[in-house]
Amino acid sequence: MKVMALDYGDARTGVAVSDALGMIVGFTTVISEWNRDRAAEKIAALVTEHRPERLVMGFPRNMDGTEGPRAGLYREFAALVGEKTGMDVILWDERRTTVEAHNILRANGKKEKKHRKNVDAVAASLILEGYLNSL
Repeated sequence: MKVMALDYGDARTGVAVSDALGMIVGFTTVISEWNRDRAAEKIAALVTEHRPERLVMGFPRNMDGTEGPRAGLYREFAALVGEKTGMDVILWDERRTTVEAHNILRANGKKEKKHRKNVDAVAASLILEGYLNSL
């Protein structure tokens, strides 16, 4: 089963898509877009192109499991993406994914200034891997 994962952000949204069997990450990209409607439209175009069966979006939780301060904004964006794609969006705990993404990039010799270009795609990959592992 092919799954697409999103790491939503105000300026950039990371996207990761699994292979057809839902075993590994097969494609990643970053959507650079401040406008939520345009970001959702770009996600919808990627859904049309990659044809995932499930759509998963990182959801901000505090370390104690309660919803983070941006939870409402994420729920609204998930609803917008659902409207644009015709798919239900599964909200997935994204605690520490951005921190882990920075650590992965640092461990691979990427300079901090270059992280901005890749960190959202790596975070989306971590969300995708977490979801796939839960299946």
